[in-house]
Amino acid sequence: MGIQTLNSEPDAKQLLAQLRESIESALPGAEVEARCGNPGHFEICVRSEAFSGEPKVRQHQLVYAAIAHLMSGDFPPVHAVDRLECETP
Repeated sequence: MGIQTLNSEPDAKQLLAQLRESIESALPGAEVEARCGNPGHFEICVRSEAFSGEPKVRQHQLVYAAIAHLMSGDFPPVHAVDRLECETP
């Protein structure tokens, strides 16, 4: 078993772009901010009309469903979302 780390800035920028694109694709019109923490750890803030009337748990489920492919497998590039904020415009 090997260890994969995300420690080069271009890789981090590419992964942040993938996170944003995945969420924006699943939630059209969403405004997404994502920041890197420790390797594989991220903070994400999403503002979307899709969250209107939805409980926080469902809002979080929508975001996690959008990025599930980045959190699965033996060495997923996203290990954890340390902070997730979901807001309505």
